[in-house]
Order: sequence, then C-alpha cells, then structure tokens
Amino acid sequence: MPSRRRSRQRALQILFLWDARRQPVDEAIDAYYDTLYSEEHPERDSFVADLVRGTVEHVAEVDEQISKHAEHWRIERMPAVDRNVLRLAVYEMTRGGTPAPVSIDEALELARRFSNEESVQFVNGVLDAIHRAMARGA
Repeated sequence: MPSRRRSRQRALQILFLWDARRQPVDEAIDAYYDTLYSEEHPERDSFVADLVRGTVEHVAEVDEQISKHAEHWRIERMPAVDRNVLRLAVYEMTRGGTPAPVSIDEALELARRFSNEESVQFVNGVLDAIHRAMARGA
C-alpha cells in the first residue's frame, strides 16, 4: 500500500488533469493510471480515488471556502497547481476526516514539491484562514 503522502501526490496529479480537461472524474483517474503505468499495472490505490472523487464531488463548496479566504484572488486566476493543492486540503479538512494540521502540512509539502516558495506561503495563508474560521464555527 502506498504511503498517504504518495497517495496525495497522485491525487493532486489527477485533480490537475481533471481541472485542465474537465472530463468525468473516472476518466481522469483512468487516464492517469494508463499513462503512468504503460507496461505494468499495479493495484490502484483506493485512498487516491476517494480523495479525487470526494474533492470533485464537493468542488463547488470547496471552491467557495477557498474564495472566501483567498483575499484578492479569484479561484480561476490561481495557478492550477495551487488551486488543486488547496482543493485537496480543504476537502480533507472539511469532509475527509483528516485533522486540519495534517491536511495543512501535507498541502505545504505538495506545494513545495510541485510549485514554488511563494505558493507555499500563499497555500499556508489560505489554509490557515480556513482552519481558523472552522475553529470559530464560521
């Protein structure tokens, strides 16, 4: 079984693909695995599929949370990697049962790996604001 961190990396890559193509979520998952494993076909990770499907299913609600806390940034104008890192983390914090500090830490690692230091600060600020709002019950 892959590590949770590796699963989140794969989920981010699938969400990026889904966001770019706006294809049905199962097609995005299949496309990811088809291109990743052209010669070998290991077992699919159910945690990856749960993260991707859950994020896409709740994308309107998740995007609303992000938009509310990303001052001066419209969701469609954010870099695609940052937007999907945020989506994944907000979904995990609000619907996925992952504690907010874990979701935030994992999101920062994804931003470090797939984006840049400026994005890490942006993602941290938005997720921290969402976490504080959740703690206040807002």
